[in-house]
Order: sequence, then C-alpha cells, then structure tokens
Amino acid sequence: MFDRLGQRIARHPRTTILVWALFTVLAFAVTIGGVTGQTLFDRLTTGAPGVPGSDSKIASDILADQSTTGPSLTLAVSGADPADPAVPAVVTAARTDLSAIEGVASVIDPYVVPDGPANPAVAGLLAKDGEGFLVVVELEHGLASDVQDAALADVNTRLEELPGALSDAVGSTVTGQVGGTTLIVEEITGQVEKDLQTGETIALPIALLVMVLVFGGLLSAAMPLVGAIASIAGGLASVLILSHWLDMDASVVNVVTILGLGLSIDYGLLIVSRFREELHALVDEDAGRRVRRRRGDGAVQTALRRTMHTAGRTVMFSALTVAISIAGLLVFQPSILRAFGSAGVAVILVAITTAMTLVPALLTLAGRRLVKPGLVGRIPGLRWLIARTGDVTSEEGVFSRLAGRVQRRPWLVMIATLGVLGVLATPMLHLQLRNSTFELLPLGSDQRAYLETIADQYPASQSASGWVVAEGSLDEVTTWSAEVAALPEVASIDPPSALGPYVVVPYRVDTTDPGGPEAVDAVRAIRALDAPFQTWVAGQAANQLDFLNALKDRVWWAVGIVVLATFVLLFLMTRSLVIPLKALLTNALSLSASLGVLVWVFQDGHLENLLGFRPTGGIETYVIALVVAFGFGLAMDYEVFLLSRIKEVWDTGATNDEAVRRGLQRSGRIITSAALIIIVVFTGFVFGELLIIKEVGFSLAVAVLVDATLVRMLLVPATMTILGRANWWAPPWLVRATRKIAIEH
Repeated sequence: MFDRLGQRIARHPRTTILVWALFTVLAFAVTIGGVTGQTLFDRLTTGAPGVPGSDSKIASDILADQSTTGPSLTLAVSGADPADPAVPAVVTAARTDLSAIEGVASVIDPYVVPDGPANPAVAGLLAKDGEGFLVVVELEHGLASDVQDAALADVNTRLEELPGALSDAVGSTVTGQVGGTTLIVEEITGQVEKDLQTGETIALPIALLVMVLVFGGLLSAAMPLVGAIASIAGGLASVLILSHWLDMDASVVNVVTILGLGLSIDYGLLIVSRFREELHALVDEDAGRRVRRRRGDGAVQTALRRTMHTAGRTVMFSALTVAISIAGLLVFQPSILRAFGSAGVAVILVAITTAMTLVPALLTLAGRRLVKPGLVGRIPGLRWLIARTGDVTSEEGVFSRLAGRVQRRPWLVMIATLGVLGVLATPMLHLQLRNSTFELLPLGSDQRAYLETIADQYPASQSASGWVVAEGSLDEVTTWSAEVAALPEVASIDPPSALGPYVVVPYRVDTTDPGGPEAVDAVRAIRALDAPFQTWVAGQAANQLDFLNALKDRVWWAVGIVVLATFVLLFLMTRSLVIPLKALLTNALSLSASLGVLVWVFQDGHLENLLGFRPTGGIETYVIALVVAFGFGLAMDYEVFLLSRIKEVWDTGATNDEAVRRGLQRSGRIITSAALIIIVVFTGFVFGELLIIKEVGFSLAVAVLVDATLVRMLLVPATMTILGRANWWAPPWLVRATRKIAIEH
C-alpha cells in the first residue's frame, strides 16, 4: 500500500502540490479571512467547563433558562466622589442616553433612587474608598443576536464616554472600567488569536533553523515546514467544521494547532531524512557502477518507494498511536474533553496526510538536489557543524557511542534515570485540581483589572459563592434554607427568591477563593442535606467537584482502552510482548515527571515572574487530562521512531545490543531534532498570555524534553540491554496466529 502511494505521488507531484496549495489558501480564507462572513474565532466559546447531566450543569441551565434579563455591562468609575454636586447631572444625562438605546431594559446607578448615595439601597454601588461608583446596564431578555450585539456596542461606547464627561464636570481626572461577561468572552477569544500568531511567529523560524542544521540546507529543511503550514490550515478548518456539532472552547484552537504543527514537522522530518538516506545509497551505488544519470533513471522514484515502505509505515503507525491516545478523551463526559479529543484526532489526520502526500511530492520535484551540499553548508563556521548534524549515512556516531556507554553500565544508568524521574514527579503528591474562571485571564488585561476592582472596591456587589436551586414552593424552601444557613461550612445565605417554578437560595462561604477547599466542602455539605424536594447546587466549586468526579468515573475506561490498543499495536510492530509492556511503563514514568514539573511551576508558583502568570492555587482539571493524553501520544511517537529502527536491525540477524546501538544511531538524530522542534513549538505558545495555553504548552514541552533525553537516550537503551534477547519474547503460537496482520517493514 505504501509503495503504491509513493508511486502515484512520484508520477503526479505537481498535481499533488497544486491541490494542497489550493486547499491551504481556501482553508485560511475561510477560517481566518472570514470570506463566509464568520471566522473560526467568532464561533469559539469560553467559561468554566461543565459536565452534561451533572448536578451543577442542571442548576446552571435552570438559572440561565429562567432568567428574565439579558446580558449586562457595568462601568466602574474611579476618582469621582459620589457626593460631589457636579456628578449627578452628568450621570443622569448618561442614564437618559443609555435608556434610549434599543434593547436596554434598565440602567442602575447611585442617583436612580431618592437621596442618591445617601440611600442605603444603593450602598452596593459605592466604592469602599468613597471615590467611585457603579453604573449597571441590563439588556432585555431574548433579543435577536444582531440587535443584542448592536445594543452592547452602543452601551459600551456611551459608558466609556462617561468618565471623560465627569472629568470635565469635577475638574479632576476620572477613570472608568467597563466590564461584563460578553467583554470577557471577546477578550479571551481575541487573545487566543493573538497567542496563536505569537506562537507561530516564534516557532516557525526557529524550527526552520533547526532543520537547516539537521539537513544541511534550506531545500530539505523547507519541506517539513511547508507541510506544517498546510497542516495548520487543515487543523483550523477541522476545528471550524467540528464547531458546528460541538461547543469549541477558545483554548481548543491553540492546543490542537500546536499539536498538529509539531506532529506534521516531526513526520515530515522523518520522511525527508529517510528519503535522503535512501537516495544517498542509490546515488553512491550508481557512482560505484559508473552509471551515467539519465532522465527517468528511477533513482528518485526508487528512493521514494523505499521511503514510503519504511518511514511512511512508521509515520502511519506513529500517528495511529497518537490518535488512539487522544481519542481516549472521547470516553469522558465533559464536553470540553470531547471537543479536544475530536479536534485532536482530526488535526492528526491532517498532519499525517500532509506527511504522506505533500512532502513526498516536494521530494520528488527536488530529486537528486537533496544529496548535494546546500549553500548554507558552504558558509564558513557552519560547514563543520552541518557535516555532522546533516549526516544521514554513518552507522557509527554520537548516538551509537552514547548507547555503547549506556550498555557498559546499564544497571547504573537505569537506577540513576529512575531516580531523576522520581524526584521530578514528587510535586505530584500535593496536586490540587480546580476549574478557574476569571483567574485565567491574562495579567494586565482590561477585564481582569475590572474584576479585580470589583472584588476590591465593591464586595457587596459580588455574586454569591454558590446557589441552591430548589424545586419547591417559596415557603417550603425558605423554611428548609435555615438548615443551609446552619451548616458550619456556610457563612451566610441571602433571602430565597422565586425564579419561575423554582426557588434560588444564594449562599456565601468565608473565603475569597470560590474554587478553594472551603467552597468545595460547602458544596458537599449542602448536597448531603436531606431536602424534602429536589435540589441542585450551582457555582464554581460545584462545577469543579462535578468535573473531577466525571474524570474519576471514566478514567479507568479511558486508560484501559488506550493501554490495550497501544499494547496490541506495539506487539504487531515488534512481535514482542515485553517491549510494549516496557514502553507503557517508561511512558508512565515520563508523564509523571512532566506533571510533577507542571505542579512545581504553576501550582507552587515557581517561575511565575519569568513566565508571566499568577498561580491560581492548583492546576486546571482538564489540563491534566490533556497533558496525559497528548503527552502519552507524543511519548509513543518517539518510542515508535526508535523501535522501528531497532527492529529493522534486529530483523537482519544482529544481536540485541548491536540492534540497540545501530537503531539509536539511525533514529537518535531524528528523535533529538524532532523533539527540539516540537519543544520550540510548544515553548512558542508559553509566551502567549492565556494561562491555560501556558500550562499546556509548558507541560508538553517538558514532557517531550524528558522523554527524548532521559527516557529514549538513556532509560530505553539501558533496559533493553539488561533484558537482552528477552526483549523479543512472545509465545510462538501468538506470533504465528498474528503473522498476517503484523506491522512490519
């Protein structure tokens, strides 16, 4: 199959490239250019991830469905004394203008009641320091989207004008901050687009530089990068298509894009490297036989067929293992994890397609030029470096010598490596999981500053810690709510209020952290009460608790499916039962180490100034799921790269130790280069602003670094040396029974 694919591409390279060029342009035009009237970023959502059918999701849906008001915007004025006689006239004029905007239901400010700021009814609208106040504008419920958008824009504009008018009236500088849920969503989705551009701007040029050193020339280096650009376009198009069936959180775009970008470069790197290796051998053979090169002599086509038969098969198998790992997210209930799983698998399909079609087509057109030294290799100072990093023909080199040193003291290397991995994993022991809300906003962002001002100056206007939604009469719920107020975990409750056929009881917890342990304990205590009617609890802590429980309910199903599928695939590739088991164990150790570093940095707050974030007190719950799924897939990626070359040598009749040395030599340069590139890709997104993207990018970069160095270069050679021929053990009957479906070169 792979040979035939190589033949078809070799016969029609220009057609293949043209199809991909048209697809890439069209995909970018639709997803980013908005030629259809709506870009991908317009379809993104944000907010605390929920679990369909959970207690907190039911409560949240009831609150949303029964609401009688639409979205609101609030202006927090600073630098104006509410008692200043010049202020009421300016605010009253603004209220009149705001009320006249189509779709506005109400405008509330300190002067809307008799006696103004002196009236206790508006105390929650006045700043603690006495130098500010709030203006709250609510829209009507159920407005058409175009009317609502126009109303929000007009309200925002008029609110932003008010501080300037107040400055003129009072004769001093008055400032204001406009905030609201819609603005928070806009800010997050806009930041996603900026972070995507930042990451690609950093990652692509550095990736090109690394590949120039790997291949010794721009021509070879550019090919995986061209495939990566096509993969980015295809990945964004995949997310756009899926957004019509699934709610796509803003973070999905960046996470799956960096995954597709990294994998497409990895796979393209492997294809190009193997092609150059095969072409070198054929050209040397022709030179030895003094064959004069003629048009159509077939060396390029033969090299491409061999490449697709070997590296193409490895790439396909590797992509399959990564896809299986990420598809494990589909087992979980939370919608956001299913969105990540679906989008991740779709992006992997795009990455593998570019590596198996577009990159081979480019190789065909380049032909024998890829075996000649590039112009970059002639630059003084780079010639020596490129002669070594770009070498594809040597059976002996730095990686075979490294393997030899490991094999002389395999037990020492194994124990030392396991010790380092254990130390790195130690912070996992105090891992705290949470589902944060506005804490995820970038430091210094307008909406974060607004929310911090509200929390600091207007504590009475802040929403409750959580809400109990009850299906009973107002009198019944009011009587029962005394039990909620009596709980030691609950500081106070607000008066119950009717909301359609339901009654809502807001409660407050004595903590400033709505997702902290105290808030979670309060949710558990309220749910443990034996109410005479149906109740549900909403709020950040309730949502966080339900999300964590949903992970616990399905985690072993997800792990079991991924482990079983990966074990079977590795067996079909290696014909061994020992190697798959060892690979799963080493990958688990590698993941534990990377998660430990994630906790040490983002939960404990180390490197917060360097990376530009503020700790939230824990790690986002779904980030752990993503890092495990994506990190496991990437670890298997490099495992397949290494094992495929070791298996090739083993099948020639070499000893186990020789197969390990030569296999590491043949794959070490690719694994190291691919790992370096993907680390650069992930690190590029650490320089973005959103905390979620920082956590995912950083943790996956660490996972790849740990896996490509400690695990692939040291632990795997050491353990394979210790096990010797036992590495390749499997019952003869099992080998015979699966011979027809084996995945072999």
